[in-house]
Amino acid sequence: MSKGFSYAEAGVNIDEGNRLIEMIKPFARSTARKGADGALGGFGGIFDLKAIKKFKDPVLVSGTDGVGTKLKLAQELGIHDTIGIDLVAMCVNDIVVHGAEPLFFLDYFATGKLDNKVAASVIKGIAKGCKMAGCALIGGETAEMPGMYKPGEYDLAGFSVGAVERRKLLPKKDIKAGDILIGLPSSGLHSNGFSLVNHILEKKGIDSRKAATFSTKELGAILLEPTAIYVEFCLGLLGRHKIKAFAHITGGGLLENVPRILPAHLAAKIDCYTWRLPSLFKWLKAVGKIDSYEMLKTFNCGIGMVMVVSRREAEKISNALKLAREPHHIIGRVVQRKNEKILFTNLKHFDEA
Repeated sequence: MSKGFSYAEAGVNIDEGNRLIEMIKPFARSTARKGADGALGGFGGIFDLKAIKKFKDPVLVSGTDGVGTKLKLAQELGIHDTIGIDLVAMCVNDIVVHGAEPLFFLDYFATGKLDNKVAASVIKGIAKGCKMAGCALIGGETAEMPGMYKPGEYDLAGFSVGAVERRKLLPKKDIKAGDILIGLPSSGLHSNGFSLVNHILEKKGIDSRKAATFSTKELGAILLEPTAIYVEFCLGLLGRHKIKAFAHITGGGLLENVPRILPAHLAAKIDCYTWRLPSLFKWLKAVGKIDSYEMLKTFNCGIGMVMVVSRREAEKISNALKLAREPHHIIGRVVQRKNEKILFTNLKHFDEA
């Protein structure tokens, strides 16, 4: 009798997948919180919402995302331990802007041939991101798909669910002209604009393994700085101040994301003179000869989260943040809309900075 075919021969090793599950179980357990024990292995992730006693009339808020072509750079440089933080950040930051507390997270890791060392490193980063966001890693999926990905390639996606009291759901409906826009600094590029970054590196022949011209650090390490997780900070502000809205500055930059939280009859007016363009963005702008307007619709330009508050509340928040030595910038205000949904002033400051 001729030997029959096997799944392993086709390129899928179930035993390796099982070994990976055993490797990452401690990471998941480290994220345990009320409502979830952090265990893996079931068909579905389970969360007990009733265990969170503070919720009386909760609304569930969900978010799903990936990290885009930042993955390409991470794989080229062999740096896999922080990309998981990015994955969590992109999901939970989208949840917290609605005033919601992230409760649990699930990930999807797909590759052509499973490398348990790489996969475990990625998932360890995911668990670290979950701990930073206060949510539990309750499940996920590892897919080995030979022929779909080149050797060493993998893809990532994530999904998170949070909850908020119905009466506290953001954005509020009382946003009006005269309200103030406060920007919270980003930790770097976060996870957007990397297709342009990779294009610049390739066309200019720039080696990201070498030290950046504007820093003593390697350029690649600077580019791969993990996305800031704003959950604890934003929930803390919501517990002490009256916030009308948050905007997470992701794909589309300030240009697209700030208007998303405003009523149709209002616009945002942002003064680019109110904060300094960080060195990384200045370097990208110069080496890529990128127009200032293009920068603002591609990158966060140093502002990772924007909040909308009343003028009176803005003064209280700014004073409190100064006292706590928390960096922030009053970047503009809400105005009556005429034509454009967002207006930028002092754009030349980006060229001069």
